[in-house]
Amino acid sequence: MHLTKTRIAIVLVVVLTFAVTLLAWPSLPDRVVSHWGPSGEANGSLPKAWGILLVPFLSAGLAALLLLIPRIDPLRANIEKFRETYEGFILVFLLFFLAVQGFILLWNLGIQVPVGMVLPPALAALYYEIGVLVGQAKRNWFIGIRTPWTLSSETVWAKTHALGGRLFRLAGVVALLGIFFPAFVLLFVLAPVLLVSVYLVVFSYLEYRREEMSRPGGPRVA
Repeated sequence: MHLTKTRIAIVLVVVLTFAVTLLAWPSLPDRVVSHWGPSGEANGSLPKAWGILLVPFLSAGLAALLLLIPRIDPLRANIEKFRETYEGFILVFLLFFLAVQGFILLWNLGIQVPVGMVLPPALAALYYEIGVLVGQAKRNWFIGIRTPWTLSSETVWAKTHALGGRLFRLAGVVALLGIFFPAFVLLFVLAPVLLVSVYLVVFSYLEYRREEMSRPGGPRVA
């Protein structure tokens, strides 16, 4: 695999995630806070190894998997058309994990940054980057809004992804507003992306049905 600047950055982010974890390790308690409630209160803990090493190993595993996908997709020629955008998404995705790990480490080192100050901007950046990726994704088997209807029609794929790109970017903006409403932070960061996802599935179905109806002879019966 050719080493581009983005791929080097991906590796460096994974290494950095492990590095900050190992640097903080000696100062962490034997049990670490690993879960927070809707209002930001800590309400769950794990043994240090499980609570602290989960994110770095998950980050490394996902990086490897996501970089492998273009090599195994039967439609990999289509992925090549937006490969740079896809790898940019991987980088942002891993930066999101790094931010989560940094939050966990700081909290367990006694620096309790409010969840409502970290989660909205981190997820806003991730949702916005998903929107960028979705807006440029060409038809393939792994990346994008993969419903039976988008995978069955180039036209439905294009329409659904053009709309999805705009809606996911909008979801990112809404998620960012959660900073100003800490009591409702989960509503701001979860509701938009769930609504967008459901709407796009329905949209792709309706577009496919509309395409079928426009064909000579109307819809075909299998």
